[in-house]
Amino acid sequence: MVHKATASISSPCIRNCCLDDKDICVGCMRHIDEIVGWGSKSTLEKETILARCELRKREKTEQKP
Repeated sequence: MVHKATASISSPCIRNCCLDDKDICVGCMRHIDEIVGWGSKSTLEKETILARCELRKREKTEQKP
């Protein structure tokens, strides 16, 4: 049986939890599914989620007038 290795990558949670209309946390920019499953994700999956969070942050910043 193959086990997914979980990484020591810390959660990006900044304790500013509030979901927007797309279920994205305004604090850490993770989708609710990414938040709930964080502990069981592999290193690669966590890195991918963090990259998505950075992209969401940039997109949100660019949308501001």
